[in-house]
Amino acid sequence: VHAFTSAGIGRTSSMAAKPSVHISSSSMNSLPTNTLSFLESFNDQLNIDSSTAEAIAGPFFGSSLFPYLAFLYFLNVEENKTPKGVTVGFACCLLFVFLSIPAAIAAKVLYGVSLADSDWLHGSAESMLTVTNLITCVAFRQALNAKEKAISSGESAASAVMPKSALNYQPMVVLTAILTVLAGITAFVPAINNPTVHTPYLGGLMDIPANVISNIGWGIQPEPDNALTVACWIIHVSSLIEFLVAMGFCWRWADVVGNDKWKGLTWGLLPLHSSGITACVYHTFYNQIAILVPLQALLTCVGNTTAAIAAYRIAISNGWTADWADRFTGFLNPFQDDEADRMALAAVGGD
Repeated sequence: VHAFTSAGIGRTSSMAAKPSVHISSSSMNSLPTNTLSFLESFNDQLNIDSSTAEAIAGPFFGSSLFPYLAFLYFLNVEENKTPKGVTVGFACCLLFVFLSIPAAIAAKVLYGVSLADSDWLHGSAESMLTVTNLITCVAFRQALNAKEKAISSGESAASAVMPKSALNYQPMVVLTAILTVLAGITAFVPAINNPTVHTPYLGGLMDIPANVISNIGWGIQPEPDNALTVACWIIHVSSLIEFLVAMGFCWRWADVVGNDKWKGLTWGLLPLHSSGITACVYHTFYNQIAILVPLQALLTCVGNTTAAIAAYRIAISNGWTADWADRFTGFLNPFQDDEADRMALAAVGGD
């Protein structure tokens, strides 16, 4: 739900791919027979394997960076008066992407698997997406409270006393730094304790021990080794929920500032939320439905593009113009009439 995975990458929301992993034969044998048959037949019918899926997804994930940068630019133009902390929150998605890269490299170099197949690395990296969406929600909530308080008091939204997080980048940057350190600790602590490929995120907090599951009976079988732990699932689901809340805040912001173009941003972010849901479906089936990888990549690219278009429409509606746009128009039509030049010539002729 990272703008680049799920809710984000992507989500998450949100660019970092969720590469397919190869479950060991022992892990595959622990899958129910009907589930295993479904996964194998599904991929066979689509005639796609993990390598092909990743090759298709790569260009989509890579190209999605540019519309996201455009989204951040248009969102942050002065005319929009976007709360500064909200911009910080959306920009932190880039931090999540860049910090996921060393985690993915570590998974490949140390264990020969993808990031999604190593729970402690996967959960630590994905926690940054939770941080990103949390910052966005907190900043948006504070700004909305200030606006709505002014309106309920009979004043205009423009006269609201805005919180520091809406007027300055610093408060949310500091909070981001603190939460990033905490997320880093979740990776550092297991890293210095000789972790294995399937070392659980947060030590397997809230997981039911495998031997307990085996003793329950009732045909319940332990999940394969690469299944997400409960803590890792909480990170993923919370990112999706946070991103959905942020979308709702965009809709409410449109009402308090009297600009319905902000509601367009809610719709523009919808493909990114769908990207995060796709990633969670991928993990639900133990990263074995290969077609979901390029599907998530496509949704990420589309979502970043629609978010950029929505932010551009907001900027235009608030009176933003760009010098480069005027110059580009002039380049396309160099022979256009210039009212100022004609008036100057007329004045000279009159003399």
